[in-house]
Amino acid sequence: MIRILLSTKLGERRWTQAELARATGIRPNTINELYHELVERVSLEQLDLICEALDCKLDELIVRVPEKSPKILHTKNGSLISPTDK
Repeated sequence: MIRILLSTKLGERRWTQAELARATGIRPNTINELYHELVERVSLEQLDLICEALDCKLDELIVRVPEKSPKILHTKNGSLISPTDK
């Protein structure tokens, strides 16, 4: 699962969502969706703007947390199968 740590970064900086929206020119609704991790797609340009505004690296803003049960399984020979192929 991909986690967006925007709420944490804004808290560390003591910034509001509105301040970030003004600094980056990104729509407040988009900032809010990122803040609450409601997005399925993220613009690379927006991520770059947010990193620049917050003076952080991308890996401080987005992290991958492995799922408890994998979505992709490997066979003994290394080929991939999805859990629905079982």
